[in-house]
Amino acid sequence: MSRNISFLVLNSTCSLLKQFTVSKSFIIGGVAIFLTGLLGVGYILYDYVNIQKALYEKTELERKLAAKTDEISSQRKQIQTLGSKINLLKSEIDELNQIEKKIREIANLENEDEQDGVFGIGGPLSEDLDTEIALEETHNELIRQMHQKVQYIELAALNQKDSFESLFDSLEKQISVMASTPTIRPTKGFITSPFGYRKSPFTGFRDFHYGLDIGAKIGTPIKSSADGTVTFAGKQGSLGNLVIIDHGHGMVTRYGHLNKILINRGDFVKRGEIIGEVGNTGRSTGSHLHYEVHLNGVPVNPRKYMMN
Repeated sequence: MSRNISFLVLNSTCSLLKQFTVSKSFIIGGVAIFLTGLLGVGYILYDYVNIQKALYEKTELERKLAAKTDEISSQRKQIQTLGSKINLLKSEIDELNQIEKKIREIANLENEDEQDGVFGIGGPLSEDLDTEIALEETHNELIRQMHQKVQYIELAALNQKDSFESLFDSLEKQISVMASTPTIRPTKGFITSPFGYRKSPFTGFRDFHYGLDIGAKIGTPIKSSADGTVTFAGKQGSLGNLVIIDHGHGMVTRYGHLNKILINRGDFVKRGEIIGEVGNTGRSTGSHLHYEVHLNGVPVNPRKYMMN
């Protein structure tokens, strides 16, 4: 059986105005309704806070996603730019290879290590990277190709470096050989006796003339026909005053019957440098230069080397 609860309402003078009687079950029900409402309000507030938090997180994710998208777009542009630079580098190495080939052709030099050009190194490097393709789906493939071509270019660059060093050595050797080759006429005048068999002006018999006689006035300057080192400068038998110059690479020249010798043994002379004067010393029938060219110790015809 439920109990009733009475409530007295007093006025300001504490006089009784009314008396209310409320059942206990009514009060419990009211409290329950109040608590339920309070819980509902709390849930709504909690849900609102979660929604706001989710919206904030969503905004942050969208911001980060936009930043990442911009970063990826920038990286893809950088990848395309790098791909273009790789293509340019490959092209420049190829141009260097073509320049080297032209130099070798001009200098009549062969490349013993040449295969199929600088890129004949075991891989297809002739095709350029396609930097204009969309990278959304081929991003990793382009990076893989770039990595592969960078490796090939590194190897090609090393090969090109070795090839240029070989070319430089060959050119240096050729320049040295050219500088050592007696290519100019040692003095002005007319050839009075050629290289080879002739009738000796002294005995009248046929003998072999190992040089070239160039008739000229006494005192006419004599020039070294190539770069070289003076190995002899003095008198020697029938050749009178004699100069011998070793040009290297097996080339030696001899200048006989000089009136004056203007250089000393051990001097290094350049092509065209004056080394003496035409004379009539030793066994001679008149003023002239006796000029010999020896290759690896064997006398050869000096006219083969005269370019003037």
